[in-house]
Amino acid sequence: MENKFWIWFSRIKKLTCIQKEYLINQYGSPEKIWEKDYRILKQDTGFDDESIYEITNPKYRKDLDKYVDYMVKNNIRIVTFFDERYPKKLKEIYDKPMVLYAKGNLELLEKKCVAIVGSRNCSYYGKTVAQNLSYNLSKENICIVSGLAKGIDSISHKSALDAGGSTIAVMGCGLDYIYPYENKDLYERILENNSLIVTEYIIGTKPERLNFPARNRIISALSDAIVVVEATEKSGALITAEFGLEHGKDVFAVPGNITSDNSKGTNKLIKDGANVLIDYKDIL
Repeated sequence: MENKFWIWFSRIKKLTCIQKEYLINQYGSPEKIWEKDYRILKQDTGFDDESIYEITNPKYRKDLDKYVDYMVKNNIRIVTFFDERYPKKLKEIYDKPMVLYAKGNLELLEKKCVAIVGSRNCSYYGKTVAQNLSYNLSKENICIVSGLAKGIDSISHKSALDAGGSTIAVMGCGLDYIYPYENKDLYERILENNSLIVTEYIIGTKPERLNFPARNRIISALSDAIVVVEATEKSGALITAEFGLEHGKDVFAVPGNITSDNSKGTNKLIKDGANVLIDYKDIL
C-alpha cells in the first residue's frame, strides 16, 4: 500500500525535487500529503496555485494498482528516501530525488564508484581510452557508473562487465523504456551480471531531452570521482563534471588532440583546473 502513494508522488510532474522534499519534511509521508486538500496545502506550503493544482490533480491518482502490478511483474523495486537502501551519497546533494526505481543489485549503491562519461560520437581514441579505464578500474573492484547512452557510456558499461566487474546505468526515462533501443542487449547484460539500472523517473516516462541533465546529477552523486573521456564544448558530459564539482567530487579529464572537436570540452576542463588523467592509476 505504501508504494502506491510513493508512485503517485513521483508521477507529479511539475514539482521540483526541492518542493517534494519540503512536502515530505512538512507532512512525513506521501500518504499524509495525499490526504490534504487544496486549501490546507496552500495554507501550509505557500506554493503557487499551479503547484497546488498539480498535487491535487486527480489524473495522477488513477491506475496506481496497475503501476504496482507492473513493477512487481518486472522486478522493479522502489527505493524511497526513508529506505535503508537509499544511497548515503545521494542524500548529501541539494536536489536529491525522493524516490529511485531500480532493477538489479542494490548493494552497488554503496560501493566505491567512478563515473566514466563522454561523447556519444566518440573517436577511436576515446573508445580505446574508455575501454582501458573501465576495464582496469573494474579489476580494482571499483563499480563503473554511466548513463547507458551511445559512445563512451556504452563502452564503459561493456568494459566493466568484460572485466568481470560491476556497473550502474542511470537512465533519463522510466525503466520500461530502453533508450537508446540499440542498447537493449547491453541493458539485459547489465541485469544478467549482477549489476544495476536505476532512474528517478516513474515507468511510462519517455526519454525527454530535459531529463538527461537532471539524470547527470545522479551519476555524479553516486560516484566518488568523475572521468570525462571525450566531450565537445556543449557536451552533456560537461554537465556531469559541473555537478561533480558542485558535489565536491574529484573530476578528471582525459587530454586530447587540440584539433579535435571531441577534445575541446575535456581540454577546457583541464585548463580550468580539472585533474589530468593519463592512467587509471591516477584515480587509485
